[in-house]
Amino acid sequence: MTAHHTTNRLEDARALELPDRESMLRRDASVQRFWIDNRQLLADAWAGWEAADGSPQVTLDDSLLDPELRAAVTQAWADPSTEHSVLDLLHEAAPGVFSFQFLDPERIAELRDYLEAVWDAGIPTRPPYGIVLNRRGAMLDPKSEGFLGAPTFQAFYRMVMDTYMRPIARLLFPDIVGLDTQTFGFSIHYQPDTDTSIRPHTDASSVTLNINLNLPGEEFTGSTVDFFDQATGDVAVLTFEPGSAMIHHGNVPHTAQPITSGQRTNFVFWLFGEGGRVPMPGAPVAAIGPHERWTASTAPQGAYAPF
Repeated sequence: MTAHHTTNRLEDARALELPDRESMLRRDASVQRFWIDNRQLLADAWAGWEAADGSPQVTLDDSLLDPELRAAVTQAWADPSTEHSVLDLLHEAAPGVFSFQFLDPERIAELRDYLEAVWDAGIPTRPPYGIVLNRRGAMLDPKSEGFLGAPTFQAFYRMVMDTYMRPIARLLFPDIVGLDTQTFGFSIHYQPDTDTSIRPHTDASSVTLNINLNLPGEEFTGSTVDFFDQATGDVAVLTFEPGSAMIHHGNVPHTAQPITSGQRTNFVFWLFGEGGRVPMPGAPVAAIGPHERWTASTAPQGAYAPF
């Protein structure tokens, strides 16, 4: 693709008129048609933005992640018998809900700078259905219409899912093995004058990883994530620190309480099986060893997206 053609594609994408908010929330057929008709244009525009439009020179790789986590995961891939070092970093903050440091707080600003440039690129992205349209809510996986298609970001997203999320999820939740080949992700942003909360729900995932992107000192009040224990009726009230993460089965009921000041930005990543399959309660769990947990998935990504 020539530089001139790349520039034209970028300008054409920026000139697109997004469907209105109400049409998006209703999921009108015209909205889906908009994203399908412009899929190639948007892909070309993202590639052009990175190649020719002064996108930030940020290295999106595992150096942005918590050093202890990175060291433990790297060692486990080299020698799966050392996976206990990964497990030692995970804290069960509520029944079946584990918290840990995912991003290096000193490096979050670099990731956020990149994402702010993405939001400012002027290339349309689709927000998750059901939320107010704001600049930081976007679909992240290629199987989603209107996803954030910047090639550098997509390489980072794939690394997080394949190198970190899947083996950690298998380590904690052996029932997901085989139902964890497919990926899905979105970003979400809470502030008092846009999205403030999410009602109680479960996820259409085998496992969910929720990563906070707040900078150190970027404080907020409210916006706790409450997890409901169906067996006891107890509620665990958890909050995010900058760069921390929570991981849990998708079928754990939870809610995001209203944010009352400040802002909170998160990546939400899901794994599930082909066609949206997830573990069935009470189904037998096959015993697997460390080498099977720390083995790359070879399953192709299908077209199914939960929303």
